[in-house]
Amino acid sequence: MSRDRYVDFLRAWAIGLVVLGHWLITALVREPGGEIRAPELLATVPWTQWLTLGFQIMPLFFLAGGHAAGGSWARARAAGGTAAGWVGARALRLLLPAAVYSGLVLSAVGICSAVGVDPNTLELVGWAMAMQFWFLPVYLLLSALTPPLHAAHRRWGLLVPVAMGAVALVVDTLVVTVHTPYVGLLDYVLVWGVAYQLGFCWREGLLTERRPLPAALAAGGAVAFAALITLGPFPVSLILVTGQTPSNTDPPSAAMLAWAVAQVGLCLLAAPAVRRLLDRERVWRAVGPVGGASMTLYLWHMLPVLIVAAAFYLTDLAPEPALGSAAWRELRLPWLLVLGVVLTGVVRALRPLERGLSLLHERTCPDPDFSRSSRSWLPWLGLAASVTALTRFATRGFAPDGRFPVLPTLGLLLGTALLTARRRTTADQDAGEPKEALRAAA
Repeated sequence: MSRDRYVDFLRAWAIGLVVLGHWLITALVREPGGEIRAPELLATVPWTQWLTLGFQIMPLFFLAGGHAAGGSWARARAAGGTAAGWVGARALRLLLPAAVYSGLVLSAVGICSAVGVDPNTLELVGWAMAMQFWFLPVYLLLSALTPPLHAAHRRWGLLVPVAMGAVALVVDTLVVTVHTPYVGLLDYVLVWGVAYQLGFCWREGLLTERRPLPAALAAGGAVAFAALITLGPFPVSLILVTGQTPSNTDPPSAAMLAWAVAQVGLCLLAAPAVRRLLDRERVWRAVGPVGGASMTLYLWHMLPVLIVAAAFYLTDLAPEPALGSAAWRELRLPWLLVLGVVLTGVVRALRPLERGLSLLHERTCPDPDFSRSSRSWLPWLGLAASVTALTRFATRGFAPDGRFPVLPTLGLLLGTALLTARRRTTADQDAGEPKEALRAAA
């Protein structure tokens, strides 16, 4: 009863748009030789880049994540918890399903590679199954930085996201003008961190206590975005398009930052009306299950594309009108409906796995005061190994150059093992009593 239904709605809404967006921009073509190719729709049909303004919804993920993490960390601190235990527990919520998903996909890659599947096809499939992974290392990094970020929030409030945004603009200027190598990586944490930090502010009422502020964020962000794409060097697409320089997502640009601010403002303006709708149990019963299955939907939503490609494209059953044509646009709705039916079946088939992961999380979740033990370095090392491996998968896919990725696989195995290792020392077990309160707070 204490949960904010609107925050859960934002996760469900964002997941739905991510899934639909990825399905809409996926275009399949069967070559005369029989192989399936996936041309880049945003580059082939440029007008589709405007659609990314509606489907680039990741700022809401980070806003909702900051809102939830701020409350969780505050409760853990009040109960005597520490950063290592809290970060380890939060990381496991993402890493356990991601590790199982990766393990199953990598097993398939290994089998296909061993039996001689065409390397180009294997690379394409490996990329499709990892295209959503960029989000995980960034979110894990922000989770790890939550204790110091929240401490800064408690001291300076709204000045923190303002300062982070200012630094992000400086970094983006260096990327666009001087082309400074690697410095752009900072904007992955800074730009998305602004939305995450605004989640802290939202939870404590700093964004809503002044009534004009949400409207100012929405209008100011939208005007800044319009200026940056018309007068500045930035493209309209909020998803990476091959050959576009600069990009709005690789790394996140000033235009992406402006759009994130606008989305936060719109989210705050819509909150009262949407909360009234969510108070209706019939509406909530439709929204709640989507939020509960959000990680499953996020990880597995490209599997239906592969199933449909095998069922309809390899068998020549799928019509293939020219990309962007009227006939192609008419076929987008049946395409989405078929994928939706297949995804529903996939999610139902994965329910036993979800229950098993829930039990595994309960058994391996670190104690919130774990950092007082002699092995407090384990969560940090495990997190570092996992983030490195996930970053590699996000940038190269599960089958780079059609080969099995040995080092990233070992890194993810090591990171997950360190984070799921049993952490209770004898002294911890003897202490006993405060554990349940700390675990509940985290």
